[in-house]
Order: sequence, then structure tokens, then C-alpha cells
Amino acid sequence: MLAMEEYLCGSGKPGQEKAPVAAWRWWRPLLQWSGVGLAHAALLGFVLQVSPQARQVLGHVIEASLVVPRPVAVAAAQPTAVPEPTPTPPMPPKERTLAPRAPRPATPRPIAAPPAEAPPSSDVASEPATEPASAVVSVPTAVPAAPPPLVLPVFNADYLDNPAPQYPPMSRRLGETGRVLLRVLVSADGHADEVEVETSSGFERLDAAARQAVVRWRFVPARRGDERVAAWVLVPISFVM
Repeated sequence: MLAMEEYLCGSGKPGQEKAPVAAWRWWRPLLQWSGVGLAHAALLGFVLQVSPQARQVLGHVIEASLVVPRPVAVAAAQPTAVPEPTPTPPMPPKERTLAPRAPRPATPRPIAAPPAEAPPSSDVASEPATEPASAVVSVPTAVPAAPPPLVLPVFNADYLDNPAPQYPPMSRRLGETGRVLLRVLVSADGHADEVEVETSSGFERLDAAARQAVVRWRFVPARRGDERVAAWVLVPISFVM
């Protein structure tokens, strides 16, 4: 190859002919295309030696086509008519059902009595009575006089000389003391008809000694005005050492 290039190109010495250079320019493209053809032949042989499955895969060719969408004419949007609001019919007034009223009982009207007929007037005037009416004299009722106040009996007057009750010896030794209140009914002649123990002294001996002494006493009887009357009186007796 190198020798051919030297032959075609020349030794490069001056004075040699340049014809081989023109021949090399003509053969060079041919050689290049031949090499390319040999390379494709080798590649095709390699492909033919590949397995059928690989050839099947390689045999599938995907074809793609670009589809340009056509412009769609857009219709102009027309304004939508808005429906007018339907007026709401007025509600009919509700009918009120009134319960029938119970009939009121008829009030009987008072029947006016016919006017009494006037007695026929006599032409003769009545004569006045000649006898005078007797006058009624009212006698005042006598009011009973209030009874005079009651003056209670008296038992402590000096002139009565009533002896004091004797102190029981046993009560004196025991130191018993107290006050007895007796209720005495004095007769109209000044004697003690009844003697009762109104309030005890707390010791029975002292109560008995007081009652025995008062039974023998004399009293100024009670009076109602000028009259002597029987009456109750309270007599206190004290036992003090």
C-alpha cells in the first residue's frame, strides 16, 4: 500500500511527473466506497448469523406518523337566556272555623201588672174626725242599781285576840320551817265553817298545826252594803324559828 502511494504520489523529487497524483485522486474515493461496502457486507453476514428470535425482534419496525389535529371551528358562545322569576302566587287566607256558640237561654221578661184602677172619687169630702187622738205616754224603765261591792272578812284585828298556832315540838327539833296558805270560808256570824290548805309548807305537821289554830279563830264577817254575808278569805301562817 505504501509502495503504491509512493508510486502514485512519486518520490517527491523535483523534476518527476505529477500524473500519478491525479490517478490517486481518482482511485481514492473508489477504495473508500469499497471499504464501506465490505463493512456493510460483514455486518449483514453477522446479522444473518444471529438467532431467529433476535432477527424477529430486529425485524419489528415501529412506524410512527405525526397526526396534526385539524382546527375545530369553535362556535361563538351565545348568551344564555336567564329565565325570569315566576311570581309566587299569594297564599289564600286561612279560613277560621268558629265553633257554634251555645244559644243563650231566653230570659223571661217581667210582665208588667196592669195598673190598679183608682177608686171612684166621691164628690162629698170626708168630714174630719172630731175626737182627738189619745196621746201615748212612755214610762221609763227602771234600771236596777248595781250591787254594792263585797268587803272581805277580816281576821287580823287586834280586838279579835286570835291566838297564834303552836309550833310542833318535833318540827322545832328537826328545824322544819315554812309558810302555809289556808283558804277559809267565814260565815255571816264570823266563824270559820271550812278550812282548806291552799298552799302547803312542805311539812305535814306544820300544815296541821296551822289548820287547828285557824278553825278556832273569830272573824269579822264579810259585808255587802249593810248586810253581813258569808265569803272566802285566804289566811297565811308562817312558821319561823
